[in-house]
Amino acid sequence: MGFLQELERFKSIAIQTHDNPDPDALASAFALYDYFTAKGKRVRILYSGRNKIQKSNLVLMVNCCEIPIEYVNEGYTVPEEVLITVDCQYGEGNVSKLKARYVVIVDHHQGTGEGDEKYIYPYLGSCSTLIWNEFRKEKYEYKRNSILSTALYYGLMTDTGNLAESNHPLDRDMVDDLVISKPLVKLWTNSNISLQELEIAGQALIHYDYDDDNKSLLIYSKPCDPNILGFINDLALQVDKIMVSVVYNELDLGFKVSVRSCTKEVRANEFASFITEGIGSGGGHADKAGGYIDKDLFKKEYAGVEIEDYFRERIDKYFKTSQVIYAKDYEISLDGMQKYSKIEGLKSGYVVPTEILPVGSRIRIRTLEGDIDTYVSDDLYINIGVNGEAYPTSITKFNTSYEKIDEPYVFDGEYEPTVHDLESGEVLNLVPFVKSCVSKGTSVIYARELTSTVKIFTMWDDDKYYLGKPGDYLACRFDDHKDVYVIEKTIFNKTYQLAKE
Repeated sequence: MGFLQELERFKSIAIQTHDNPDPDALASAFALYDYFTAKGKRVRILYSGRNKIQKSNLVLMVNCCEIPIEYVNEGYTVPEEVLITVDCQYGEGNVSKLKARYVVIVDHHQGTGEGDEKYIYPYLGSCSTLIWNEFRKEKYEYKRNSILSTALYYGLMTDTGNLAESNHPLDRDMVDDLVISKPLVKLWTNSNISLQELEIAGQALIHYDYDDDNKSLLIYSKPCDPNILGFINDLALQVDKIMVSVVYNELDLGFKVSVRSCTKEVRANEFASFITEGIGSGGGHADKAGGYIDKDLFKKEYAGVEIEDYFRERIDKYFKTSQVIYAKDYEISLDGMQKYSKIEGLKSGYVVPTEILPVGSRIRIRTLEGDIDTYVSDDLYINIGVNGEAYPTSITKFNTSYEKIDEPYVFDGEYEPTVHDLESGEVLNLVPFVKSCVSKGTSVIYARELTSTVKIFTMWDDDKYYLGKPGDYLACRFDDHKDVYVIEKTIFNKTYQLAKE
């Protein structure tokens, strides 16, 4: 059961967005309004702050969706039983404080808001995704309303730089699931940039900080819509000398960051995570990503440091501490490496794709780690690892390392992996099809713990690198030293032991 059913105990509900609401806040509030109204509740949507909604795309969105949002002054007394702050947190600087008897926080940002109940999911790209996922849990018929679906899509789109920063599989699931009005999205998108924002973009591009050693660019922008940061960054990356670009601006409670990369040696999503590590969050796609840095966490961890100096230091550290390995040209040294074997009898799972879809079907395996595109074949299995990770393998390799067992499989991961049939559009949850297996203990490798970051372009993939962080393990097959790869530390500790001589 999700939290929406919990909140149905209230008969009258006020929903508040942050001041100067953006599309995600409007969409999330509108979705909650639709749900609770359908449940027979008395519902209002409120916002406050210095300015009323004026931006063209927001005015169009409110009018097209007929969102019944009301402006109230700061300190307004909410007569409803409960106040739900959506896409924001009661008591924080970006939302005017209203007087309320009971407060519930629904948000996708890290924060320190004051609430009687809190439902915060910081790994999601938008609050719209959060509400959509709750709708699915409750089997709420949100698809009956194409306007609502379009609003949710637009909320995620604008909060993630035109979907470039949507790194969680639930974000991608929502995009695949919603039936939207493309003309409306086009209308709102084409009304997104004002003349003032065009001027902000121009001023930002004039004052850039370029590092020739790293071929990187750092740009500060005045406060603006997150989409404008992406717009600035897309322009900056077209310069011939620039491989990686970072654009940021300052918000009330933190710093919004946009990252772009046009080199395979730097994944924008991984770079964004590195920049925000420990003080915020970052993610997205390999070429376009973004992130957010919390001001309070930044001041606590980097007291006395200017944000511009922080960005310079982190960018420089990223390039100086990352080793790039091309496995096909790499001569690995076994000095400092030890021999390990996979723990015998370790339970995991596997799926036989031919039992789900016909041979030749083009599929996308969606996991927490990302999407993997492949074809169903007679030689394909899908392994489900000890942390719930899913990855394709050949039946030959599977039979070498695992033994099938006749026991029920219990999934223990954060996100249930799915398979998307790319021809029909059908989406299948893999968990009901997972069978149990145990490791044989016959898989032997050389490995050592990493003390610095490595990026490995493996023998089987010369386009995407596998990231290894300090604490993870650099490994190679015992019988093939060119087969170099990375094993994440928690997975390594669960699955490998020192081999017996």
